[in-house]
Amino acid sequence: METRNLAARAGRWSAAHWKTAVAAWVAFVAVAIGVGTALGTHKLSVSEQSTGETARAEQILASAGFKTPASEAVLVRSRTRTVADPTFRATVQGVLAKLRTMPQVTNLRTGAAGEVSKDRRAQLIEFDMKGKMDTADKRVQPLLDAVAGLQKSSPSFTVAEFGFASATHELSKTIDKDFQKAEKLSVPITFVILLLAFGAFVAAGVPVLLAFSAVLGSIGLSAIASHVFHASDATSSVILLLGMAVGFDYSLFYLKREREERAAGHEGHEGLFRAAATSGQAVLISGFTAFIAMAGMLFAGTKIFTSIGIGAMLVVFVSLVGSLTVLPALLGKLGDRYIERGVRQVLAATALRFLRLFNAEPRWLVRMRDTPTLLQRVKGDRQESRVWGFVITRSMRRPAVAVALSTAVLIVLALPVLNIHTKLLSFTDLPKSLAIVKTYDTIQASFPGTQDPAHVVVKADNVTTPRFAKAYADFKKRALATGVIHQPIRVSVNKAKTVARVDFPLAGKGQDATAMRALEILRTKVIPPVLATLPPDTQEAVTGDTASTQDFNQTMKHRAPIVFAFVLGFAFLLLLVTFRSIVIPIKAIILNLLSVGAAYGVLVWIFQDGHLQGLLGFHSNGAIVTWLPLFLFTVLFGLSMDYHVFILSRIKELVDHGMPTDEAVERGIRTTASTVTSAAAVMIAVFAIFASLRTLDIKQLGVGLAVAVFIDATLIRGVLLPAAMKLLGDWNWYLPRWLEWMPRLTVEPKLGEDAPEAPPIPVA
Repeated sequence: METRNLAARAGRWSAAHWKTAVAAWVAFVAVAIGVGTALGTHKLSVSEQSTGETARAEQILASAGFKTPASEAVLVRSRTRTVADPTFRATVQGVLAKLRTMPQVTNLRTGAAGEVSKDRRAQLIEFDMKGKMDTADKRVQPLLDAVAGLQKSSPSFTVAEFGFASATHELSKTIDKDFQKAEKLSVPITFVILLLAFGAFVAAGVPVLLAFSAVLGSIGLSAIASHVFHASDATSSVILLLGMAVGFDYSLFYLKREREERAAGHEGHEGLFRAAATSGQAVLISGFTAFIAMAGMLFAGTKIFTSIGIGAMLVVFVSLVGSLTVLPALLGKLGDRYIERGVRQVLAATALRFLRLFNAEPRWLVRMRDTPTLLQRVKGDRQESRVWGFVITRSMRRPAVAVALSTAVLIVLALPVLNIHTKLLSFTDLPKSLAIVKTYDTIQASFPGTQDPAHVVVKADNVTTPRFAKAYADFKKRALATGVIHQPIRVSVNKAKTVARVDFPLAGKGQDATAMRALEILRTKVIPPVLATLPPDTQEAVTGDTASTQDFNQTMKHRAPIVFAFVLGFAFLLLLVTFRSIVIPIKAIILNLLSVGAAYGVLVWIFQDGHLQGLLGFHSNGAIVTWLPLFLFTVLFGLSMDYHVFILSRIKELVDHGMPTDEAVERGIRTTASTVTSAAAVMIAVFAIFASLRTLDIKQLGVGLAVAVFIDATLIRGVLLPAAMKLLGDWNWYLPRWLEWMPRLTVEPKLGEDAPEAPPIPVA
């Protein structure tokens, strides 16, 4: 059974109705942006971002109307004076007096247990901020300015502020600056790379405009979707990152093939229709494979991944639709005369149109407009890469050696992943150059755990009875006896007296091994004996930064097999139907897993083991951010399948027209190598911009993606793939008889000649 080529039909229709296609696209983007802006984005709450026991604790706090304020602390420290020194006391009183005048401050306190350091050279002045915690970071700047003024007036002391609001304020400011930089650089850098790849101004500009408009439309759709599936802070960034990557990929595949067809003599719409039926079909399959990979994030067991997954699926789908409709519409309308124009020719053509209004047509301007285009100059030449031709020829000459060596290299690169350690980022992982991080480190040294304590949430009919009061005292006694839980231990109760929150400062630095051990002791040795003395219907759960990391790690471990099975299973089925071979999808999955594993290993070697810190500008925290491995798997699998499907589609096309497999493999990979190289260069450039940002999680993301794409576009596609296909020979296309019923995805008929012209392969 054969199926009609959907990409070819879309290309034909769009070229014939270019005004409708372009107008519909512009209207869609405008409406998506307008509606999304009007509705706004509904962000995930704290409880929705959590998993496991942490999520249960946060839900109890939220449902009980427990209004947790944004807590801040001002550190007063001296290298030589103690808290009993009159000058020290005067400095503390000066801070208290200033804070009392600030309208944002409430519940000002100091001097209690745990607020004076053991060496008595540091004192904490703690307070809460009025209003909602979620908006405190937007109201904290006057306090930061006031504390900075106090520091200037007391130069012999350290006077500095830290807390949820101030740290979030600094983090947001850092992220905003970084992403403004990324947004400003991504488009021009990509345009320059495409200009080098195409050698034409218009041909480079069309993919940029199409990809950027797809990103804008997807962000609008994501804002609308957030009212059903609440949005993560990272969703818009992921949409930008993926949209620019896949948008350029799809446009590049289409444009390159259309150029080759025209260079082979298929002029006008004939070349466009052939590109739609071949590369357009490859783009369609690649897009659906990427869409399936992104859908894997919906099974990660956390609403953060659900939001990111939906955003990623939206931008892949929108980019795919734009590439199959608007791109052929513009190509069909602009034609050879304009799509291949350089900057000089475009300006000349525009000037001529204007001058014709005055019956003027300078000959020199006509000559400039009619200068032979790059396509016309290279027409008839081979559309091959000599460098990759050399590499591929050597790989296929000794395929067993090439497979063995390249596989060994990938396995060696992947070995560090065996020792991978993951953690959620905390304030300690912000750039060390930020003053807020230095303040945190100073407070942590004098008052371990006070800035990110564990919170034990207790729920019952009445949590203020003598029985519960005794339990809180027992909690404190047992906790301090462990030696890994410190003062100040505080108890807070909601107005209805149904929920209590007990704060336990943990040893360590929030999410290191010491803090994790302290959390385990709290959960297994401190809480259970005391909980047994309370009424049977009492509910208990632990939250906090340390607990969040622990519970998120556990969720990822349990859910990762489900995500892997979903993505690999559906990708296998799609490739099976596309290429009518059981070998092709198995080989594709193995190659992609090798590529992803190698990227994981390099990521661990750099960021967890602490290599290249000076070059990349980061400080290792001994871990990989918890959400990154699963996210990288889905994204990298989707992106790498773009290349794989594009190359295999060309090979299968040649085989279907009677070419022997060995010859088809070499010719197919050589003729697509320059396209894959250009697409990879665009991706690596975009990802490298993110790798240059200051926040550690985004830096890890950028490096991981850039390394993976580089490995995939070089070692995998240039060496391992051709060598493996040479070894397998005709077995590449093996399909069991019991699967012969599957539909055939064929090239659209009536394209002119049966097969595209292909130059002979030179003997090396």
